[in-house]
Amino acid sequence: MIQVAIIEDDTLVRERLAEFVSSETDMSCVLTAGSVEDFLNKAEQIPHLDVVLSDIGLPGINGLKAIPLIKKKFETASIVMLSVYADNDRIFHALCAGAVGYLQKGTPLMEVVNSIRIIHNGGSIMSPVIARKIVEYFAPKRTYNESLTARERQVITAIVDGLSYKMIAQRLNISLETVRQHIKNIYRKLQVNSKGELISRSARGEL
Repeated sequence: MIQVAIIEDDTLVRERLAEFVSSETDMSCVLTAGSVEDFLNKAEQIPHLDVVLSDIGLPGINGLKAIPLIKKKFETASIVMLSVYADNDRIFHALCAGAVGYLQKGTPLMEVVNSIRIIHNGGSIMSPVIARKIVEYFAPKRTYNESLTARERQVITAIVDGLSYKMIAQRLNISLETVRQHIKNIYRKLQVNSKGELISRSARGEL
């Protein structure tokens, strides 16, 4: 029997989730708490936990800071964050702190209990949107090793000097379309997306 604990300050969400978990034949919710402090107090009476589902935005100690506290009390317990937050900082903070899963609130209850089984069997789980963020974060970034041409550097100088595309064309005696093509190539090579970013990098001496 998988022993599950739930830390969630929304009473209705907590009770509904606990009831659903306990309705499964292979798991039971043995502890529910509305805060980390409440959890730690009640945990004194619990000898073992397999999986802890925890919200992040909790009163008092938040769910991220709770991870090491939970691990200290239940070394073998697997911690899964169940949160409305889906930003990179919180996701990576949770995973680095020791969480083995991250589900968004609103995940169907059957998916939650199936995730508990996966976790208990040594796996890791994430909501699709969370998994996509992880993949995008670790995906190789495109890099361009092409060096700037002399003409492209002249264009950059003209941009830094505050010249318009038309004025750059006149200064360098090239067509307006050629100026646009040079700028497109410059942006691609330097991986910048705006004139402001280009000027900023030039001011920092990065070009």
